[in-house]
Amino acid sequence: MNDYIISCSSTADLSKEHFERIGVPYVCFHFTIDGKTYPDDLGESIPFKQFYDRMAAGSMTSTSQVNIDEFVQFFSGLLDTGRDLIHIELSSGLSGSYNSACAAAEMLREKYPDQKLYVVDSLGASSGFGLLVNTLAEKRAAGMDIDELHDWVEKNKLRLHHWFFSTDLKYYVRGGRVSKTAGFLGNLLNICPMLNMDYLGRLIPRAKIRTKKRAVRDIVDRMEQHAENGLDYSGRCYICNSDFQADAEEVARLVEERFPKLNGKVEIYSIGTVIGSHAGPGTIALFFWGDERKD
Repeated sequence: MNDYIISCSSTADLSKEHFERIGVPYVCFHFTIDGKTYPDDLGESIPFKQFYDRMAAGSMTSTSQVNIDEFVQFFSGLLDTGRDLIHIELSSGLSGSYNSACAAAEMLREKYPDQKLYVVDSLGASSGFGLLVNTLAEKRAAGMDIDELHDWVEKNKLRLHHWFFSTDLKYYVRGGRVSKTAGFLGNLLNICPMLNMDYLGRLIPRAKIRTKKRAVRDIVDRMEQHAENGLDYSGRCYICNSDFQADAEEVARLVEERFPKLNGKVEIYSIGTVIGSHAGPGTIALFFWGDERKD
């Protein structure tokens, strides 16, 4: 039986319309900008363009995860429908939200003893996390039951690749990931750090690319190196960006040109306010299925 619920958090960075189309409810993280806190509601409280414009103008941002009580309330509302639930959460390598979701689930299993409640660490983020959720929704629609789906996602989630590059290091400096000196020199030399997500769901620097133009080519080269079946890749491909739409479209064009067997067009989304608070404007990320992440 496949009449069960798949849920996730807002940090999967798909559009509200996409979540509604695939039938996946989400719980919202929170972000603060200029001292005021909002839900990470996919650009409804503050449109993404406005959010990134304010960051670029110097506004300070911070984020907070979904707490245990919020997960209890969210899960309870879904379980009250009488259906089983599998919840996919933001990488434990980036946030403590997975642990909070597990704690909430443990509290609720006694209240709902006849229903299944799985919590999965996506080991992913942003629209890569979203691509994972979309894939699970497709498998549910194809008839996969909840136990099969849980087994599949645990065995395959590390095949979902996440590659990022950023064009402005000041947000890395602000977050303490890059020293002020390194950030200054990097911006002076037009260095774009290339990162990916490792097997523990952490963002790891992999290369320093000189100039945005080279970074655009390099990120597509990474896909060629790692994609399932190489240039014959026939899965879906997502891109997300933080107020960098034209360059995201250029990456999409290159991907579609190099991988003619893609499952549909490359889909482009905005990096949400929580992930974007740390990445800042000027970031592009590319997501696809490929070889297993091992380090």
